[in-house]
Amino acid sequence: MLNLGILAHVDAGKTSLTERLLHSAGVIDEIGRVDDGNTRTDTLALERRRGITIKSAVVSFPLDGVTVNLIDTPGHPDFIAEVERVLGVLDGVVLVISAVEGVQAQTRVLMRTLQRLRIPTLLFVNKIDRSGARHEAVLREIAARLTPAIVPMGTAAGLGTRAARFVPGAGPAGALDVLTGRDDALLSAYVENTVTDELLHCSLLAQTREALVHPVYFGSAATGAGVEALLSGIETLLPVADGDADGPVSATVFKVDRGPAGEKVAYARMFSGTLRTRDRVPFGADGAEGRVTGISVFGDGTDVREDSLAAGRIARLTGLGDIRIGDAIGESRSVDEHFFAPPTLETVVVPGPDVDRGALHLALTQLAEQDPLIGLRRDERRQETSVSLYGEVQKEVIQATLAEDYGLDVAFRETTPLCVERLVGTGQAVEFNKKDPNPFLATVGLRVEPAPVGSGVCFRLEVELGSMPYAFFRAVEDTVRETLDQGLRGWQVTDCVVTMTHSGYSPRQSHAHQGFDKSMSSTGADFRGVTPLVLLEALRRAGTRVHEPMHRFRVEAPADTLGALLPVLAQLAAVPETTRSRDDLCVLEGTVPAARVHALQQALPGLTRGEGELESSFAHYAPVTHGTIPERPRTDHNPLNRKEYLLNVTRRVGG
Repeated sequence: MLNLGILAHVDAGKTSLTERLLHSAGVIDEIGRVDDGNTRTDTLALERRRGITIKSAVVSFPLDGVTVNLIDTPGHPDFIAEVERVLGVLDGVVLVISAVEGVQAQTRVLMRTLQRLRIPTLLFVNKIDRSGARHEAVLREIAARLTPAIVPMGTAAGLGTRAARFVPGAGPAGALDVLTGRDDALLSAYVENTVTDELLHCSLLAQTREALVHPVYFGSAATGAGVEALLSGIETLLPVADGDADGPVSATVFKVDRGPAGEKVAYARMFSGTLRTRDRVPFGADGAEGRVTGISVFGDGTDVREDSLAAGRIARLTGLGDIRIGDAIGESRSVDEHFFAPPTLETVVVPGPDVDRGALHLALTQLAEQDPLIGLRRDERRQETSVSLYGEVQKEVIQATLAEDYGLDVAFRETTPLCVERLVGTGQAVEFNKKDPNPFLATVGLRVEPAPVGSGVCFRLEVELGSMPYAFFRAVEDTVRETLDQGLRGWQVTDCVVTMTHSGYSPRQSHAHQGFDKSMSSTGADFRGVTPLVLLEALRRAGTRVHEPMHRFRVEAPADTLGALLPVLAQLAAVPETTRSRDDLCVLEGTVPAARVHALQQALPGLTRGEGELESSFAHYAPVTHGTIPERPRTDHNPLNRKEYLLNVTRRVGG
């Protein structure tokens, strides 16, 4: 069993390569075309109409006794969340690069992640039959912009014609410098002039499987050139799935769909143990349990019902009603599944005049189940729902999906950046039990302090844990974390330490011969009610500064267009940090606010005669220094306004 991912920048030919591999393996009789909307993996009507992959899809084919589960993933950066979930279940990857466009923005993002995760990766340079296809130039680009640890497995001939072909050649023999630099035994043999083809192949095999080097193949998914050589590389160089079928059950869910009756269908990779139909298993962080009612594994291009699922395999599972993407089934592997930056944009969904708001909320909730990085934010007071996004294409896809799958006509407000707030200084506040103006039977004191960037939120105690019931401390901590979702200007507050400095409660009391009297005794609701007042007052005294998401950009354009580019970059608050020339091209690198990236994408073709290339990715958050400081409407009971808060929470006015 080999679980193989196909990754690429959009339009590099990833789905076309998937079709060709299935055809070469005899799974399909006719190759589908993206332009014709009849490919095996792009099954959504929206995917077929737009000609892009939106959801990951699993198909399988046999390869000399090994079943390959091939996972086709989206190439567009707006759907990077789909790629993220797949990476954790792969044994190896084929990264597709266009022989015409070469290394592109998403290619670099993907390769950096694959290298960090040490996933064995083969490179397939596609489209050698297209006009403008290059061989040596693309190899130089790969070495310069992706990794120098590449091993060309042959050469391409007849470039730019339908007769273009891949000629298997020197392979490892032509990459001695790459291989010997990481293999002491091979280096010694080279020095002693005893290098053999077998020794070279063994070194290539070992280093590829350890993700130290990356074999490079050239070919064309359209004509089939080079595909047999690639299949040979997949078979011999990538590691097959391992795992103890007799060990404890451990699986990871990487995709959730819904069946014809609306039931959840979980796509899961088994890492250990054997899962059987009717097994009752724990899943998720909340300790939920469910009974597996159906198992479908992938084989010969379709899925087949089976009674069990062993380690190393991928299957569709039914019966786990509350399952979510990212959930562990059985034992957790304790792996960080977040490989890419979270969404940095947000928009408000505007329902059409005939749209039922309850139906819209349900539909958005189901979409968020399938894509957890579509963060939903509900504002009950304004009856509005916001969704977080990676980009404008994702917004268009959500709009079309709601219309076609749910019959809901919606529009969106202007996309805005998702900012954060960070503390300026230290602040402290306290509310005492039973003392005006505190109507809650709870004493809570909190101090907030800045923490290093990237550290998140840390909650500490400066009072004795035994000074009151543990449940009350838990109520305070949980409420602190929830309240920090909306700071002084409505943005999430991050990178801070919150310390509980005061605590107190009214012990359980009752009138004579009567039961527990809630009006005389503290409850968790008292601590959940008073904590937001204390925390927001501490934040007010500390002060916060709004930070906006910044992208690192790289623009490559004709050198004579630099004069037109620089003023526009300045208008978009982009800051070029380096400018260099290469032949007749100029390369600018710097930072730009995430909110301005789309405008830069739209302006670039007109400024550069259509020859400019832009790549960008999230870099960091920076203080907002231009324009009006953005604020986000609050969706809580507004603890910044004490009177309003108490009216909403306790239905009475305090102090």
